[in-house]
Amino acid sequence: MRQLFHVTPSGWAGLATAAFGILVLPSLANSYWLSVFTSMGCFLLAIAGVAFMYARLGMVSLTQVGLMGVGGWIALRLNYAFDFPFEVNLALAATATMIFGWILALPALRMRGLYLALVTLMAAGGLEILFATFQFPNGGAGFWGVQTGSGAAFRRPWIAQSAQAYLRYVIACALLGFLCIELHRRLQPGRAWALIRRSEAAAMAAGVNVTLYKTWAFGIAGLLGGAAGALLAGSLGLLDDGTFRASESVMIFALAVVGGAHSWQGALVAALLYKVLPALLNIWGVDANLSFVIFGAGLLHAVITAPQGIAGQLLDGLRRLSPKREAKDA
Repeated sequence: MRQLFHVTPSGWAGLATAAFGILVLPSLANSYWLSVFTSMGCFLLAIAGVAFMYARLGMVSLTQVGLMGVGGWIALRLNYAFDFPFEVNLALAATATMIFGWILALPALRMRGLYLALVTLMAAGGLEILFATFQFPNGGAGFWGVQTGSGAAFRRPWIAQSAQAYLRYVIACALLGFLCIELHRRLQPGRAWALIRRSEAAAMAAGVNVTLYKTWAFGIAGLLGGAAGALLAGSLGLLDDGTFRASESVMIFALAVVGGAHSWQGALVAALLYKVLPALLNIWGVDANLSFVIFGAGLLHAVITAPQGIAGQLLDGLRRLSPKREAKDA
């Protein structure tokens, strides 16, 4: 029990970063950067899900942005169909997407590597077609709830009506997502996932229910992706099918590898690259598509020289510096 609530130096750094994001960052950003950082926080939560699956089980899921779209669609539909509070819509959207993740896991349970990636990519492509065909609800009548013209207003949380408050809300939700992952890592699921990643045969010999824990992992990734999509719907008020292309799922997985899938710092680096870098290029008057070249170079660098990603390299550099500092102090 003591180990369960033990906070590591990396954990304290994460809590400090979240505190900065909640208390300081919204006050410093203008309206443009508030929108960028809010979108970044939503995708940070989704990236945490796909990085978690890769780091804990070695499973490559290329459906995460599609799962965001599912969560966003459900949140929009609930918003216009019922008078539920935002938190209820968020919880229902995340739960439904978690169930969708379980369903997605069924054909993928006996697959690994390239075959698993292909199955999840095909699922992302199917979702992309559905979103493009039926669009996202905007307050219209019927099951799909689509109408021509501007839709009805989207209800935000009562404690997060302004852009600054909503950014704080998104960061707090992202923090809860990371705490959920860390809690699972320290409990029985984390030990089971570690054994499954090392050897599925050894895990089954040790009595681990491999099917259960793989499905569990897909469910957590779906939960985080659905919550991220619902939060993005709350930020924008209206979603577009162009946001949830299958190629974007490939992109965030690649960036999770570039940033470092084994730590929260890596997910943060990936989210910064995905959302903040293109915004900076736009401000500097540079074509934002240049970011794809930078992403490709970063992925090549991670594959060749940095298996732990950019965050892993930075942390290793800090560890190497600390003994030298202690020696100088002595």
